[in-house]
Amino acid sequence: MGRKQGGLYINPKKFGTLRKPCMKEMVTFLNCLALNQNNDGKCVRQKELLSACMDAQTGKSRKPWGSINYHLQRLSRGRK
Repeated sequence: MGRKQGGLYINPKKFGTLRKPCMKEMVTFLNCLALNQNNDGKCVRQKELLSACMDAQTGKSRKPWGSINYHLQRLSRGRK
């Protein structure tokens, strides 16, 4: 149960910061909410920026060529 010993593998969680495109907008919106006692009427600008960023991300799909680990497995099969 698990991966075979000696295989190539990259932990994708280590590269998690690369996949968080709207983090800055979300943090600014949450900070604004915290400063204004959860009154989102005063944080309209930050909310619009966050919504625009999230809407822009929904059109992007997964890369068609697959994950890095899939390609590493393919390489190791050809090596044998």
